[in-house]
Parts: sequence; structure tokens; C-alpha cells
Amino acid sequence: MTWPTRARRTVYENQWITVTEDEVVRPDGHDGIYGVVELRNDAVFIVAMTDDDEVLLVTVDRHTVGESIEVPAGGTDGEEPIVAARRELLEETGHEASEWREIGRMSALNGICRAAEIVYLATGLRHVASGAEGQAEEGISSVRAVPWSEAVQMVRSGEITDGETVAALFYAAAALGRIG
Repeated sequence: MTWPTRARRTVYENQWITVTEDEVVRPDGHDGIYGVVELRNDAVFIVAMTDDDEVLLVTVDRHTVGESIEVPAGGTDGEEPIVAARRELLEETGHEASEWREIGRMSALNGICRAAEIVYLATGLRHVASGAEGQAEEGISSVRAVPWSEAVQMVRSGEITDGETVAALFYAAAALGRIG
């Protein structure tokens, strides 16, 4: 069931997003206005696991929330998602992975957004570059390999609050057979 849309008006757009205001008929039958943010391209999230059962995490300065601990991620910029995932991992961490597996798909903030996201598990990691150029552009202040159990504790304690990172780690836990 979708909400009938009587009219749509673009109120803002740039190379990454479009914001529209929709005149809708709500599920209760009454008229309403709904603001929607739509990503122009899908996003990718990478749970990169070392051979020592560690996950790579980046600390990034976000304009919206300040410092945030996250898995490497980014937009596809129109590329195939796996190509973008490989690029993002290299740019943000300086690592490449020999094995890639799509482990989930999700929607971000689906109450206000149309934002498709693909989650990958990357293993067989090797450090090949500093990643400094991509890190500076993204506002990344650190990259670290954290033992899996510590990453889970960081979610539990509220140190990791990024919703997509929490969801990506959950997908990885399921893919790795760590939950039922």
C-alpha cells in the first residue's frame, strides 16, 4: 500500500540528494504534506574483517552529529555497488580485500528518506596504501582494527551510535553465524 500522491514539488537538490514536498492522502484518508529526502545513488557499507577477527572502524567528523565511529561506507556515485565498496574501503582505510560477499540490503531513515543501502562483508584484508587523501576529504581522524567482541561492546555501551553501522554489524553477525 502506498500513499496516493496528488502533487510533488522539488524544494532542493544537489549532486547527492533531492528533497521533495509531496501532497499526499494519508492512510487515514486525510490530506497531508510529506517531506522526502531521496539519495541520487545507492550507498554501500563495508564490514571489513581481519584474519584476527577484528573489524575495521573509522572515526569520522560528521557535520550533523560530530565525531562518529563507523564501518567504512559511502555513495556509489553511479558505479556498480561492489566497485564502489572496493573504492570506499581503499579510500577510507587503505585496505583491499580478496573476498567480498553481499550480506544485506537496507533502507536508511525510511520514515523520511528513499535511501537504498547495500552491506558487504570483506575478508582477506591487506593494507596497501595510507588512505590519507580519502581520509582527509571525509574528515576521518582514525582507522583502527577492533576485536569483534569489543565492537559489539561499543554498540552496547553507546560508543557506536551510527544506525547503519549497528545494522551492518548485525548483518555481519548473522552472516558469520554468531547469532541464530
